[in-house]
Amino acid sequence: MDREELLSATPEDGGTPQKKHESPLVSLEKDLELYTDAIKEVAIEIMVEGISAYPIFIAHQHEVNIGELILNKEELNTNWTIQASTLEEFVEKGIISKEKKEPFLKVYKKPEDFMCVFVIVPEGANFIYYPYKKR
Repeated sequence: MDREELLSATPEDGGTPQKKHESPLVSLEKDLELYTDAIKEVAIEIMVEGISAYPIFIAHQHEVNIGELILNKEELNTNWTIQASTLEEFVEKGIISKEKKEPFLKVYKKPEDFMCVFVIVPEGANFIYYPYKKR
């Protein structure tokens, strides 16, 4: 499934694109466009400082207990809050099991080109890779 299908599909309609109910991922895409420079800067900092070679960003609209808050939706008047984390923290907290670490690394996209975002919505959570905008 590509990004456009995910943005327009809703769980109620079995994943069929629909125009009546806008997916929360539409507002996430708008916020990620706005946040892209700040997220890339944090990703580079995480890697350069040797914290991790695998930065992961958590996008949520509620409270979560993982990562460090970097972009607060309340302060920025946006829809999504972003927290910065790492693969190591995800493994340590059991979000990614030790057995799934290697398969995860095989699909992890180049962090200089893509942000790895763990999106949390009421229906569940999943990883997406969102490209940084080109200059």
